[in-house]
Amino acid sequence: MQFKKSLKKYWPAIVWSALIFLLLAIPGSDLPQESSFLDIPHSDKWVHGGIFALFVILWCRAVRIWNPTRKLFRAFLLIALAGIVFGYAMELVQKYFIPNRDYDLMDVVADAAGCLIGLIISLVVFRKK
Repeated sequence: MQFKKSLKKYWPAIVWSALIFLLLAIPGSDLPQESSFLDIPHSDKWVHGGIFALFVILWCRAVRIWNPTRKLFRAFLLIALAGIVFGYAMELVQKYFIPNRDYDLMDVVADAAGCLIGLIISLVVFRKK
């Protein structure tokens, strides 16, 4: 019973993490041709940032719900660092294991920026005053 309660708190973060993995593991030949997404410069980098900001926010939310009384700064910081490592690892997976995909340092930068933005939002929203 306790496991089900814990899983309910974590499922959004778990599902989002799996979705990120699946999206970043799509072979390049299956991706739509690059188009100007609403004519926003570097729109793919904005998407990377948003994806990883939400990753951090969802995991921070889960930790906050799981244990609202503990000091959260360190836990949130570790979550953001895990997100940065996850983003970097996915770029390496794309380079070495996914057909027609390459490593892009600017994607890593966008992922890390998204993680930091997610960390800041989480600290403002979820930390106990």
